[in-house]
Amino acid sequence: MKKQLFFVIVLLFATMLSQAQLKATVRCEPFFVDILNGKVNGLKPSAGIEEIKTLFPCFTGTEAEMPTSKCGGAVSFADKDLYFFTGRDYVVIGEKFKGKLSVPILGANRNSLFKHFGNPLIKDTDWDAFQVQYGTLILKYSKAGKVNKIIFSTMPSSALQLCE
Repeated sequence: MKKQLFFVIVLLFATMLSQAQLKATVRCEPFFVDILNGKVNGLKPSAGIEEIKTLFPCFTGTEAEMPTSKCGGAVSFADKDLYFFTGRDYVVIGEKFKGKLSVPILGANRNSLFKHFGNPLIKDTDWDAFQVQYGTLILKYSKAGKVNKIIFSTMPSSALQLCE
């Protein structure tokens, strides 16, 4: 009886080990954000969820585009501080962004941005919205007046709805 129980346990353990598989770490090519053309590695903010997930398989979270969705659909890269809001066609880049920017504006002083974008279309105490060739660029500022968040969209500022 003890031998049978022992063999059953060994057989179950061996079966569990045989079904274990090695999985490679999913990697993405480094992110390059073209601020002046509104693209991430050539992809516009109006791209769909499946297109983003295919091009960047290292996503950390998704939200389907459904009427019940909190933000209308999203693909997140939280470890890189980059977020695509697919239902609302905009991209958010946080201050801990891991990638390259065509115009290095994260951490830039609010007063130094005129040379890149001109006067803001809308100006508030802690953010500015600029009209750009592809739609809208919103820069949010820290209390020290430094850029700490970048939001860009293919939509005009009058139609843009941010998910806060």
